[in-house]
Amino acid sequence: MADKQISLPAKLINGGIAGLIGVTCVFPIDLAKTRLQNQQNGSRLYTSMSDCLIKTIRSEGYFGMYRGAAVNLTLVTPEKAIKLAANDFFRHHLSKDGKLTLFKEMLAGCGAGTCQVIVTTPMEMLKIQLQDAGRIAAQRKLMPETVAAGTVETKSPTAMQLTRQLLREKGIAGLYKGLGATLLRDVPFSIIYFPLFANLNNFGKKDSDGPAPFYVSFISGCLAGSTAAVAVNPVDVIKTRLQSLNRGSTEDTYSGVTDCIRKIMRNEGPSAFLKGAYCRALVIAPLFGIAQVVYFLGVGEFILSFLPKKHD
Repeated sequence: MADKQISLPAKLINGGIAGLIGVTCVFPIDLAKTRLQNQQNGSRLYTSMSDCLIKTIRSEGYFGMYRGAAVNLTLVTPEKAIKLAANDFFRHHLSKDGKLTLFKEMLAGCGAGTCQVIVTTPMEMLKIQLQDAGRIAAQRKLMPETVAAGTVETKSPTAMQLTRQLLREKGIAGLYKGLGATLLRDVPFSIIYFPLFANLNNFGKKDSDGPAPFYVSFISGCLAGSTAAVAVNPVDVIKTRLQSLNRGSTEDTYSGVTDCIRKIMRNEGPSAFLKGAYCRALVIAPLFGIAQVVYFLGVGEFILSFLPKKHD
């Protein structure tokens, strides 16, 4: 396994397909997570994930639960492809000089998490604005006291409008707002997730040299994903707050990671860092379970097998 030659194009295809399937299945829960994390004291519109989804359907219709899905579906392919392929790449090269130790597994995860933020940060930046637009609109109708006086209701922007606005006003840095917080979330996530998944998956192997059954990969992906998701949720709350551009008049604004931590602790208490944790676990568990099944089924390798082979 350690010296097995990996096919990078196949891994990229596997990661992309897995991301598309996973995001389509769990996006409404991700929307609820973003809205719950952005709620501050004095402007609480939703009491739970189910309450958020019910109110979203009532006020915005069924497809309101998929606000921002187009951005995620467009960019999740390169994001998941980079994450999974980078981890495989680093594991492959780190295992060349012997056994792949836990430290090396964590190092490979660190490399994967660092690589993925190139796509993750702008994807999350745009997705959060689109997901949270419905919360701001609902506050305007149901809790007008939380909206600044004289604020005019405007139509929710599209992803392209947001992108143009950010590039025009702040340049490429506008799309990468919250980069530091994204790194603080995704690097530890990958350090926890990939070694945990690999070891759980190995426990379920019937043959030490063969792949684990698909259901073992699925369960391992779910367990490792939910564990890592809850572990880094405090940083995810910080990242969501920093990347949100629109706020109610009673909601805090933040100048950076430390300012965000200080204000959340002072105004909302430490429990605020766990907002949306169960939603995030419910999102990440099936997302990575599905991802690992697609990955280990070798869909990418199957697709590439139809391409004409080069002859030496």
